[in-house]
Amino acid sequence: MKKDSLILMRGGGDLATGTIHRLWSAGLRILVLEAEHPAAIRRQVSLCEAVYEGETTVEGLRAVRIDTLEQAQAVWAANAVPVLVDPAGESIRQAKPEIVIDAILAKKNLGTTRDMAPLTIALGPGFTAGQDVDVVVETKRGHRLGRIIREGTAIPNTGIPGVIGGYGKERVIHAQTAGNFVDVRKIGDIVEAGETIAHIESEDGTVTPVTTQITGILRGLLRSGYPVVPGFKVADVDPRKEELSNCFLISDKARCIAGSVLELVCAQLWT
Repeated sequence: MKKDSLILMRGGGDLATGTIHRLWSAGLRILVLEAEHPAAIRRQVSLCEAVYEGETTVEGLRAVRIDTLEQAQAVWAANAVPVLVDPAGESIRQAKPEIVIDAILAKKNLGTTRDMAPLTIALGPGFTAGQDVDVVVETKRGHRLGRIIREGTAIPNTGIPGVIGGYGKERVIHAQTAGNFVDVRKIGDIVEAGETIAHIESEDGTVTPVTTQITGILRGLLRSGYPVVPGFKVADVDPRKEELSNCFLISDKARCIAGSVLELVCAQLWT
């Protein structure tokens, strides 16, 4: 196993973090590239929070923001994962990774190409295996979740969230107007249906409340101060009130996807 080979991850949201954690736990070296202003909802389990906070920890894995590629060595030496703001992937050529994983989850390709590394992997729809990247991993909940696709595409995005505790689209909250998102509640709070959890401050001074549709645990919430547009995902309510710890744990979906990626990584690095 070529343990010193670099695995480069584009994206550090909650699903990406599940994969990063699995690869780090296997003793592999990972570099994360992120946007200047990540918009993760499940912030307690998203390593991209290091962009804002300087560093963050998810289930024992510490991520540290770096400003230059050269600073990554010191972070790896401390058994942590470096996070570099580089949404365009300009550092990929210099980094020379063995594997590039696109985990941006934008439902479209934002610039990942097969020539970026000997093996390129994409999570979810928006990519064609064998053309845009070498391999695609299915991210839609259900029987095909985590399946490895070597020809073709993942299931297209339906825009309908997976069902948890009997609720699907009702548990996810989107912005109704444009403006700055301001939190009123926090991740982990128990909320009631119809409760105001945040508000959106528009340029004209209008304040629009953001309310829940169901009762449950506020599992995900956009960072306060983030600018939003209508339809932007801002929160996620888990109806299972007894599952409070889930707010702070990598999800079953993320771990399933991570297992498939680890399988691909091991096959690539094994000699």
